[in-house]
Amino acid sequence: MTRRTVRSASKAVTAALRRAATPKRPKSALRKPAQSALQPARPTTSAGWRLGALGTRRYRLYKPPSASSGTRLPLLVMLHGCAQDAQTLASVSQMNRVAAREGFFVLYPQQDRISSAQACWNWFATATGQAQREAESITGMIDQACRTERIDPGKLAIAGFSAGACMAALLAARHPDRFRAIAMHSGVAPGAAQSQVTAVRAMRGRGPGPKPLPALAPGAHLPALLVIHGNADGVVAPRNGLDAAALWAACEGAAAGAARTVQRGNRYATTITDYKAAGRLVASHCLVSGLGHAWSGGGAGQANSDPGGPDASRMVWAFVARQFSALHSNAIITIAN
Repeated sequence: MTRRTVRSASKAVTAALRRAATPKRPKSALRKPAQSALQPARPTTSAGWRLGALGTRRYRLYKPPSASSGTRLPLLVMLHGCAQDAQTLASVSQMNRVAAREGFFVLYPQQDRISSAQACWNWFATATGQAQREAESITGMIDQACRTERIDPGKLAIAGFSAGACMAALLAARHPDRFRAIAMHSGVAPGAAQSQVTAVRAMRGRGPGPKPLPALAPGAHLPALLVIHGNADGVVAPRNGLDAAALWAACEGAAAGAARTVQRGNRYATTITDYKAAGRLVASHCLVSGLGHAWSGGGAGQANSDPGGPDASRMVWAFVARQFSALHSNAIITIAN
């Protein structure tokens, strides 16, 4: 017992001598470096709201890591479908992943259950003015986001799924000067319905088709249109996608080019038809073989999502980015001239 006591005391003395020989670091040296020095800014998603003629409307705004660089970035507006909300569309489409990689904001406006029990945008209610009021509430959210964030107002695009695609088309037709591109995924063209009854007929492909769009002012153009639709869609008939592309083409005097089929790996094949006027792309119609009423290439195990299809989110951004690039090239040519 005596030997054990001596050994314990010896160890304690040795440890004390080591501590005494080690110089103390000032407290400031023990502090961790700032977060910004360790890694770049993280992406954030914030919830917001706007008070307008329809009352309070909520939205979610995704801010990419590159937003901290000080450069103004593009904005993509994403409109959800029926029985969805802002978070659901973000989860299904996984658009935020694309935004983080490519560097753009994503705004997700959200329909209020008071306006629609199924959270559908009332894109068809043009006779009562409800559709127009909802469209203006969305433009108000866009304006608010542009005021509060470093967003380039010259690089705005809008996309939507199902009822959201219908509302996106209505917005683009009403404000062609605001958006550089529009993407309709499984939607109906504007002017194809004026009431809930005619909307159901149009969705089933039994309506008379969309009315012609108003004539554009001299020198004005519609934003370039991307249509993505499944040929197995049992909710919104595939005819509607073709009608939307034809409507854009008729307004711009564009002609259809030869169809081409693209397939990557084991994903569904897609037949693409481009409509051009004087070499400028007016609309691109993408018919996905075997795709139903679902976001193509979306998250697995979620409603209205089919991971077997081509990645619609990447398709949308690639299309939008090309329109932004074309805008920049035209600006350079104008300045040079």
